Amino acid sequence: MDNRKRHNYKNLKIWKLGLEIANEISDLIITFPKHEKYDLSSQMSRCSISMPSNIAEGSAKTEKSFNYYLDISLGSSFELGTQLLIAKHRKYISQQQLEKLEIKIVEFQKMTMGFQNKL
Repeated sequence: MDNRKRHNYKNLKIWKLGLEIANEISDLIITFPKHEKYDLSSQMSRCSISMPSNIAEGSAKTEKSFNYYLDISLGSSFELGTQLLIAKHRKYISQQQLEKLEIKIVEFQKMTMGFQNKL
């Protein structure tokens, strides 16, 4: 019998915060210009969805593999931070929207790295 420890991703604070960020990004990109649909909007959507999705997928794996999925999730969060700066530069979002999301992303990153250190 396989005795490897598994994590219920729905109970993980990092997954919940990642899902919250993904939903906020989804609500935000609706306001972007239509010409961004297949460019910045699509990229932001994909990487924000990647954050909680990789946590969920990795939770079913061994701890070593889970750590790899957490790394992917972290990478997506840094990518999203960059894309938010581009959106701000293009005046698609306000400074306040940027700062609110940046705070959540930094929190996500700190929590994820802390969780990795405990694996």
